[in-house]
This record gives sequence, structure tokens and C-alpha cells, in this order.
Amino acid sequence: MRKIGILGGTFDPIHFGHLRVGIECKEALGLDELRMIPCAVPSHRNTPFASVQQRSSMLALALVGVLDVFVDERELKRVGYSYSVDTLKSLKSEFPDAALYLIVGSDSFQNILEWHNWPMIVELANIVIAQRPDHGNDQESMAGKKLAEKFCAVDEIKKTKSGKITCVDVSQLDISATNIRKLVGERKSVKFLLPDPIIEFIEKENLYKD
Repeated sequence: MRKIGILGGTFDPIHFGHLRVGIECKEALGLDELRMIPCAVPSHRNTPFASVQQRSSMLALALVGVLDVFVDERELKRVGYSYSVDTLKSLKSEFPDAALYLIVGSDSFQNILEWHNWPMIVELANIVIAQRPDHGNDQESMAGKKLAEKFCAVDEIKKTKSGKITCVDVSQLDISATNIRKLVGERKSVKFLLPDPIIEFIEKENLYKD
């Protein structure tokens, strides 16, 4: 059974926090590949500062030479809001025999009951909560209690095609795209917060200055 990880986000810009979450979940679950999917039109937050093509380009630069981790641009090709359920349907159609693992942060998981057609999301994929050490127990949240019977150990979800939820501990990297944009706007250094090619791209495109 092929195991495909999905990590979506606005990536405005992509930084080491995003990248570590992806790599650590890929290794913990033994994924065959990880698809990082830039959100074209988010339904749950403000319009990104960088264009969708700029964000996709930055993601591609960050993943140069990274084995079995790819940029997936399918949300760029759809009209309207970039709903996760539509992305999962598309992936399921393309890879009908694969197990899909949707990687989300704790904050996203705790709001999952507000997502568009959330029951089908759990039907189409397994949910992997990337949990930082200082975060509380996601199973005690409202979403966690609602979906309590779906939680399982990492070893079990590795063998499951869809419908299960697990938590993976990831490194605590206190990096945010919001802060990176703020630092760039203040003409301060963002060195060691994101890959150097991304810093060069931001400077070349004159992003986040206003």
C-alpha cells in the first residue's frame, strides 16, 4: 500500500517550521512521498501577501534536492476556494489504491469541525496531528472528543487506508510566517528562519516590504 502525505498551507513564505513538520511526519509514518500543496484561495484566513505563483515558486526552491517531497500545484488549477475535501477527492481519484495522510497542526485540527464537508475529509484520509511538545492534549479538545473513536497509535495508522487519527510529536520551532513578513517589512534579518534561496527570492521579488 502506497502511503502519501499531504501538507497544505499558504506558505507565505515557506520556512523551516513547515519543512521540519513535513520531514518529521514523513519519517514517523514511513510515507512513500510527501506532497506539499500551496493553498490558492484560502477560505479560513485573509488573502496571502505573495501571489500563489510566488508562493509555489518559493516552495519549489525550498524542496530542491529533497528526496520524495514534492510541490503539488493542483489547488492552483481550481477555481474558487481551496477546500481540503476537494484536494483529497482529486488525490483519491488519481491514486485510488493509496493511503492518504493529511498532516495538520493542533490549531487546525481543533477547528476541523468548521471545515467544509469535514466528515468526508476523515472518510477520504487519515488525519495526522503534528503536535509540538508544549501543546495540550488534542484528544481533550472539542474535535478530539467528537472524533475520539478514530484516534489510534502511529503503528496502527501506518497500516490503515483512511478514517483514523494519530498524533506525531514534532520539533518545537517557534517560527511564523507572520513574524518573517514583519521582520522583512522592518528591514531586519530573517537569516536562519528560512532557506537562503527563499530569502534571495523575497529580495528579488521585493516581497513583504509594504
